[in-house]
Amino acid sequence: MTPYDMIKSHLDTAVPFATYTGVALIELGDGTASARLDQRNEVSNHIKSMHAGAMFTLGEAASGAAMAGALAPVILDMRPVAATAQIAFVKVAHGTLTAHAKTSAPGAELLERIKFEGKAAFDVTVDIRDESGDSVAEMTVNWHVSAARSA
Repeated sequence: MTPYDMIKSHLDTAVPFATYTGVALIELGDGTASARLDQRNEVSNHIKSMHAGAMFTLGEAASGAAMAGALAPVILDMRPVAATAQIAFVKVAHGTLTAHAKTSAPGAELLERIKFEGKAAFDVTVDIRDESGDSVAEMTVNWHVSAARSA
């Protein structure tokens, strides 16, 4: 099992809300990730399109996976926190959506920052697309990562 497989299996259960909404992690790599959400009644809104909150959850989950992938060698010893997030809904969304996330810096650079500064703050951009490949939302999540705090 690769470190990315281990992270993927852990993330599928580590964030109960994303699991509750039906977000499924598809791919995970060094600073990249993709996740999927199928539209169903529970994640739809009053106009029968995907609910904005469900789309936010999808994007945030993909961003967290990309962050974890970038920090794979040390992620279990880290305390990642989503500090801010911005989302722009650019098209009414129907059907299955896929979020593609990418860190603003490669994993090696982020690991160096953590090594020398003890922490790192960085953005993850997310493009959420519908089944036809059209962008329906664009998102940026700013992650702050530091050493895990003892209980």
